[in-house]
Amino acid sequence: MPLSEHEQRMLEQIESALYAEDPKFAHAVRSTNPQVHYKRRIVKAALGFVVGVCALMAGLVMNAGTVTIAISVTGFLLMVVCCVWALTSWKRMTGIGNEPARRGRQGRQGRPAKAGFMERMEERWRRRTEGD
Repeated sequence: MPLSEHEQRMLEQIESALYAEDPKFAHAVRSTNPQVHYKRRIVKAALGFVVGVCALMAGLVMNAGTVTIAISVTGFLLMVVCCVWALTSWKRMTGIGNEPARRGRQGRQGRPAKAGFMERMEERWRRRTEGD
């Protein structure tokens, strides 16, 4: 949704005040691309996943009892956490799942979604009491 003229003017005033107050910070913020941040997070998550695989394999190869189970479980949990971290970063980087909020209750095809049980019962009661 585009900004109104008033909101655009307010944003420009805030931006000019920021440049006047701290030009170095304003330049750094303006030149930063959020996709670079998310790509960096994906690389870190991939490295964490590899470390998790190594820990899992090390725990399987070692023969020290409960310590090996703990190392293997830790490696597996690290792999799962890194996968989730990478997927959320990927979704934010590509914009998947950031659909604008729909007005009212509507389904995928633009038609109203099925009402819940209580809403249908309330609608029926309202129609009965109004005499339709």
